[in-house]
Amino acid sequence: MRLEDYDYALPPDRIARHPAKQRDESRLLVVERATGQLHHCCFREIGGFLREGDLLVLNDSRVIPARLYARRHPGGGRVEILLVREIEPLFWLALVRPGKKIQKGDRLVIAAGRFEAWVVGYGGKGERLVRFETEGSDWLELLERYGHTPLPPYILKARKRVNEPPDDTAEDRQRYQTVYAAVPGSVAAPTAGFHFTEQLMTELGQRGVEFARVTLHVGPGTFQPLTDEHLRSCQLHEEYYSLEAGEVEKINRAHSEDRRLIPVGTTSVRVLESACDSEGRFVARSDVTRLLISAGFQFRLADAMITNFHLPRSSLLLLVCAFAGRETVLRAYEEAIDHGYRFYSYGDAMMIV
Repeated sequence: MRLEDYDYALPPDRIARHPAKQRDESRLLVVERATGQLHHCCFREIGGFLREGDLLVLNDSRVIPARLYARRHPGGGRVEILLVREIEPLFWLALVRPGKKIQKGDRLVIAAGRFEAWVVGYGGKGERLVRFETEGSDWLELLERYGHTPLPPYILKARKRVNEPPDDTAEDRQRYQTVYAAVPGSVAAPTAGFHFTEQLMTELGQRGVEFARVTLHVGPGTFQPLTDEHLRSCQLHEEYYSLEAGEVEKINRAHSEDRRLIPVGTTSVRVLESACDSEGRFVARSDVTRLLISAGFQFRLADAMITNFHLPRSSLLLLVCAFAGRETVLRAYEEAIDHGYRFYSYGDAMMIV
């Protein structure tokens, strides 16, 4: 397999800088795997492609305001901290900039006397191990007050290209999040769920569509380019996931009754395929996954999939191509570009059936 086979040309103006005015106003491209036929519609019409008894599997991880700005003490230089993964309460693996200047023992002041951090060690890929001091305040409350939405680099670059302020806005705080987000921990959003509204979910439920929830905390590694080492090892960066007993029961029941399991997003796919045994059965568990899904992967559970349009040469695009076929997916992408679809996190959606 060659990464260049998963490349395509995207005009810069196709990168969505902002979300659609209404979540379910996004466009939806439906791809039939068996025939290659494509259907163009609006996301709020997705019920026409769902059946009574379908089980949509949602990733309910909540994006935290994971980008912090601090002053190095002593010295006063500005430092950017991007949280990567929680090691234990108040201890995080983080990316810092400027990285070469930040060393073990440095004190980083986010809000003097209220919210500070100490660099206490190093990660294996240039990260820093950071211990936060909250002076008795609630950690998540401080994050909400002083943190910023960790928008993807391609959104920030697209805004800068048209002279828009790159910083996150009140709109980003609300919309770079699914309406069903519940468990704080992601530093990048499970974006396929952006298009669902509470009303749409209620309407689908009234038509007999069911929902199950899993949790996978998305890390910033999702934006990193794939390398030959990733392909050789079939492993990605480590991400935490969790399945609770009640949700496991829903998934196992639907699978045993031959009802369609439809993961919403590549993160939900990776949880399903990471957590099941050889017979496709689940147990409640918390673990980490490094699963890279690429050509030749044997899907055990996903019968259809809802996803967004992904970056060239990315692990997300490889997963979608493994599910629907590379030629089918790239042809669908080409048609989406020709029809003016918007791409990436704030862009439009695709459903593969």
